[in-house]
Amino acid sequence: MRDLPRLTTTVPREYVHRASLAEVFLSSCTPRSGLDFTLTGQWPRAHTYFTGPDHRSHDPLQVAETLRQAGILIAHTELGVPLGHHFVMWSLSYTTDPAALHITHRPTDFTIHARCTELLQRRTTINRATIEMTLHRDHTHIAHGAVTFSTISPAVYTRLRGTPTSTGDSPATHPHTHTGTGTGTAAGITPGTPTAGTTPPTRPRAPMPPATVGRHSPTDVVLTPTNHPNQWLLTPNLNHPVLFDHTSDHIPGMVLLEAARQAAHATTQNPHFTPTNTTTHFTRYTEHHHPCTIEVTHTQPDNNTTTTLHITGTQQNHTVFNTTITGPTT
Repeated sequence: MRDLPRLTTTVPREYVHRASLAEVFLSSCTPRSGLDFTLTGQWPRAHTYFTGPDHRSHDPLQVAETLRQAGILIAHTELGVPLGHHFVMWSLSYTTDPAALHITHRPTDFTIHARCTELLQRRTTINRATIEMTLHRDHTHIAHGAVTFSTISPAVYTRLRGTPTSTGDSPATHPHTHTGTGTGTAAGITPGTPTAGTTPPTRPRAPMPPATVGRHSPTDVVLTPTNHPNQWLLTPNLNHPVLFDHTSDHIPGMVLLEAARQAAHATTQNPHFTPTNTTTHFTRYTEHHHPCTIEVTHTQPDNNTTTTLHITGTQQNHTVFNTTITGPTT
């Protein structure tokens, strides 16, 4: 076979914990100096899920997914974390410039400058890391953010979760009783099932109408109303091709970020609400087999142009995550 030029392609999907190549947004990772790295990637013009309500801008949650992928890629390719290790996300934050997220006549190529600001090693493997990142397109700032995660070997994860696994992404084989850290809900919970502190509805409720939570398709809705204002049950579609790209024994953190975003939409009643600034802290695994309540606990108009909302996920009387979202009021 004759030598062919080296062309652009995505990084292996295993390095970003994705099953579908179409959901891999990164194309390279290059060390710069010390614990600094440069990554490249591309967003499609019309992603099936990560597209703004007006279809003219990239979804800020695509920034969150890109940061998630970048952290895992750096861990595997540059920090020596073996494939098969599980990642426990402790926090993910991002701030975006909405004007820089516009979609043009071609896909959006971007560059990420990443720096490890916290690195803890146990024996020969990285145990915990915080990575700060900035994203640029054509030398224009798009966003910045950070991720903090821990890594767990397959053997330790099996002891913690009671789940036989070889890839780090295996489905649960039986109900779990361990409470750990991480990111997830209520698969198998009928929409409208009462949670603690609610009055049972007279009949199962339908999920929120898509337009009320900033989505276009009913299959993208992850919330079902309860009898309490600003409170919903987490009821995602477990067959969703993006949110559930691969199997897991708990609900992925990106589903929780989407739930928080949809709760913010429902509360502001603004169809164009955009989560430009978001900070999320994960405290426990969100399990498939218990109801999880999503609640907007506080709404604060910052000024005439932005609003900040505080959103909490609760399962079995324990907080599983907290999110703070800021977005424009108009």
